[in-house]
Amino acid sequence: MTTFVLATANPHKSLEMRAVLSELGVELLERPDDVPEVDETEATLEGNALLKARTLVAATGRAAIADDTGLFVDALEGRPGVFSARYAGEHASYDDNVAQLLGELEAVPQESRAARFRTVIAVVYPSGEELCVEGVLEGRIATGRRGANGFGYDPVFEVLGTGGRTLAELTPEEKNALSHRGRALRALAQVLAASS
Repeated sequence: MTTFVLATANPHKSLEMRAVLSELGVELLERPDDVPEVDETEATLEGNALLKARTLVAATGRAAIADDTGLFVDALEGRPGVFSARYAGEHASYDDNVAQLLGELEAVPQESRAARFRTVIAVVYPSGEELCVEGVLEGRIATGRRGANGFGYDPVFEVLGTGGRTLAELTPEEKNALSHRGRALRALAQVLAASS
């Protein structure tokens, strides 16, 4: 069994990653409490994911896995992008970020609200070996929040091919089967299987 230390302290991300990877024979260890949050200073999702994974390897001496996810909205020239988690400010809540996004898109018609989620997952080994994989989910931004599942921008992200349902209207199983993070995790599993 492959084992990685998780770089994320986000319980929602951790739950999604465990749900997908446990079925693929990957064990995830909790990030140690004494490892502080990593300051995401890179300009790309890849850069931030690698930064977080490298920090965990340095702190624990074990292989580490990290992800960074961004929401890229065409009408906003790709924003919020790499700043998705802090779009409404440094300590913004999920609700604050969604409100900021909906406010900026208020005058944008439904047909012009195309968007995509991108997740980059980085694995870093104590040997210095590194790899990154990506998962993308296409959709559009709804005019208001719908659904009670998920987190972050899920209530306003309508997934293509689901009859206009938002990620928050999908069951956790449905979401994991088609989400950006699920796709990236399955891509990672394929890479790991090919190299074992």
